[in-house]
Amino acid sequence: MYLERVLCRNFRNFKELMLDLNPNLNIFLGANGQGKTNFLESIYLMATANSHRSSISSEMINWQQNKSLVQLLLRRREGKIKLAMRLEKNNKQVEINDNPLDKVKELFGYLNAVLFSPEDLKLIKEGPSHRREFIDLEISQVSPYYNHLLSKYDHLLSQRNKLLKSIREGKSKNREMLPVWDEQLATIGTKIILKRIEVINKLKILARLSQRKITEGRENLELEYDTSLNHFSPKMGEAELRNLFIDSLISKRDQEISRGYTVIGPHRDDIILRVNEMNLRKYGSQGQQRTAALALKLAELEFMKSETGEYPVLLLDDVFSELDGLRRKALINIIADKIQTIITATDGENLSGLKNNSYNVYQVKKGRIKKRVN
Repeated sequence: MYLERVLCRNFRNFKELMLDLNPNLNIFLGANGQGKTNFLESIYLMATANSHRSSISSEMINWQQNKSLVQLLLRRREGKIKLAMRLEKNNKQVEINDNPLDKVKELFGYLNAVLFSPEDLKLIKEGPSHRREFIDLEISQVSPYYNHLLSKYDHLLSQRNKLLKSIREGKSKNREMLPVWDEQLATIGTKIILKRIEVINKLKILARLSQRKITEGRENLELEYDTSLNHFSPKMGEAELRNLFIDSLISKRDQEISRGYTVIGPHRDDIILRVNEMNLRKYGSQGQQRTAALALKLAELEFMKSETGEYPVLLLDDVFSELDGLRRKALINIIADKIQTIITATDGENLSGLKNNSYNVYQVKKGRIKKRVN
């Protein structure tokens, strides 16, 4: 798949922007604060229904306006698809081929995109929420049903937490209602855990290969799903895991009432990353952590290709300046002439060595983008 055209109207610092893109490589050059990341954000927004920078729609609208539009023309194997999102201060409306959709999340599955930016070191260095978000977005892009499960689980979790808090504060004596919520939460939560494990088992093979390629065989990267459920075994089937989930909730009943929230479930789980059997988050060097983040992103590309039959669009936000020669070379070899890639950089110095036969270069300045003549 690849993007043929991007239209932004009153999005961030773009008043009116329409660009035709190269199906292979697109390089956006400009100083910081000119709009390069804004352009990537508009694309990522259409792939995931959310910005990677802000959850507030009004922040994506040009400060002089009260609404904005992002529109993409996407080429997939089955033909062209037009995606559009209209942003207002407290509202998002989406369209596919000019037909309105009921829910914004229905965008999932049309455009697949992988974003890699310097902030992705958080995936390795910081808390479990970053790794949960990584795996959930990964799966949601290839499985809209999984995104539906996440939404349903979040709703059940919110309702159960309200009941726990109410019991703790003495406002409700409906403790006997907790088993009802336990059953529902365990049913949906079990499906989420099993899907995550399935995908991580695929990703860890791809990530291990990427890590070994980048480090010339010196490092082995391992991924392990770390669940909050007691006595969990990855060999468990759905029924057995669901029963374990319910038993674990029962065992934590007094603790949960005391705290007023649910302490176990997929919303508390993590992904453990190890390099050469060493916990990467705790003991890895910055170079090892950066390599692992890159390996995970490359694994993400290959996973989406295996699931959909097409490579996703790759968005690289000022990462070449962050990579040393070895990592830069590995990335260049991956993207050469097979993945539509959109790269931002402050100058072209770190982009030497790109092997693509076909590419466009654009200059970005004060919310305006102009294609250079190659």
